[in-house]
Amino acid sequence: MSEIKNQVYRDERPAEAMAPFHEWARTHEPGWTYTATRILLTPIVLGLYRARSTGRGNIPATGGFILAPNHFSNMDHFFCGVFLKRRIRFMTKSQFFGNNPVLSGLFRIAGHFPVRRGHDDQEAFATAHLLLEAGGCVGMYAEGGRSRTGGLGSPRPGIGRLALESGVPVVPVAIHGSKAVRQWRRGRFPAIRVSYGTPLTLARVVAPTREQSLAAAERIFDEVRALYAALDAGA
Repeated sequence: MSEIKNQVYRDERPAEAMAPFHEWARTHEPGWTYTATRILLTPIVLGLYRARSTGRGNIPATGGFILAPNHFSNMDHFFCGVFLKRRIRFMTKSQFFGNNPVLSGLFRIAGHFPVRRGHDDQEAFATAHLLLEAGGCVGMYAEGGRSRTGGLGSPRPGIGRLALESGVPVVPVAIHGSKAVRQWRRGRFPAIRVSYGTPLTLARVVAPTREQSLAAAERIFDEVRALYAALDAGA
């Protein structure tokens, strides 16, 4: 795991720097970069990484829902999205927005939106709620960031908060094998397995406490852990 750079959790830029990206996400559907990236990466994901999935029937055909995967690699966006007809709007760390114009444009036009980790980012949740109310799919990593231990991390309260406030179904997702994705530099491409779990709907809470949010996050991530354990046993 030493190959992975240390994560930057806190973005020191002002909240106003993210306003244009939230405005775009709230007023635009995912654009051409989502389609182009999917066309480009699908052969790589299905071919080189031999990605396979189970449980796709658990994805709601219509209506807003939250997709809650575990997180080892920046490729996880694509591993969990390649099998779905519905487009995922990921809540993504703000460092991907506004620093590199190419990467920033890719994420913005694809429909993703920033969260300023290390801050109480109300705008990120406001954008997520608007997308869910419009019937969209919001992707949110339960652990908040990539796990650095080689195993599953611990859930952050944000996923629980969004689930409780919105009352929409949450689909737990286990992505197995992506912790070894960086071995491509040695010519090795690990087999990726993705399992979509049964949607979990929590009783709606208008203003959940941190404790309630964390308890909800743990309940969601327990489902992810179970799915991951089943994939690990079959690996």
